[in-house]
Amino acid sequence: MASPRRKPQTVHRSRSQPSHFRARRRARLSLRTRIVLITAGLFAVLLLWAVAARITAPGTNTKRATFDAIVILGTPADSDGNPTPELLDRITEGVHEYERGMAPHLIVTGGAAHNHFVEADVMAGVARAQGVPASAIIEEAQALDTIQNACYSEHILKAHGWRSVEVVSSVSHLPRAAMIFSRLPVEFRMHAAPANLTPGYYSRAAALVETLKTARYLVWSRWVETCSL
Repeated sequence: MASPRRKPQTVHRSRSQPSHFRARRRARLSLRTRIVLITAGLFAVLLLWAVAARITAPGTNTKRATFDAIVILGTPADSDGNPTPELLDRITEGVHEYERGMAPHLIVTGGAAHNHFVEADVMAGVARAQGVPASAIIEEAQALDTIQNACYSEHILKAHGWRSVEVVSSVSHLPRAAMIFSRLPVEFRMHAAPANLTPGYYSRAAALVETLKTARYLVWSRWVETCSL
């Protein structure tokens, strides 16, 4: 009697990947996760460093009551060449300090950094309109960032035999400016321009941007960009 014919067995291949492939994929994902976490951690540390540096930035390095010059740090004019509210706040406060007798000269510093309008020209025009004689205003029209503001202003001081300045700028800008001026051979005092015209939302955004710029300054700019300009 013939034995019954066996049905051929069908081999079903699993669609799932072999276990060693899954393990390698998990390892890759884990590596990516670790890289992301490490990067985020380093960024957080850098931001904390920047915040701490801003808090501890020196407001002055002198006990002087008056100075040889007042340096007003520039910020871009608008697209029509008119001073923005922030720029008006800085200039107006610098003029007030001049009128209070803090210094007999104004140095307005800033080139055409973000558009084709030279910041120093705009500031000088406003200062003259507010009553400062042209003979008391010195324009520094080359600087494209805060480091250059400080360096070119220091060159002007040296050329006139001056050694002391009061630096006027927005509140959020002053800590980084103080770090920069503290590396120069000048006596300085930082002076904040009240945000009388600058909108509150703009000031808050500027503070965040300045924190990021401070972080960049700490790890890059202060080592690369020097005052040998």
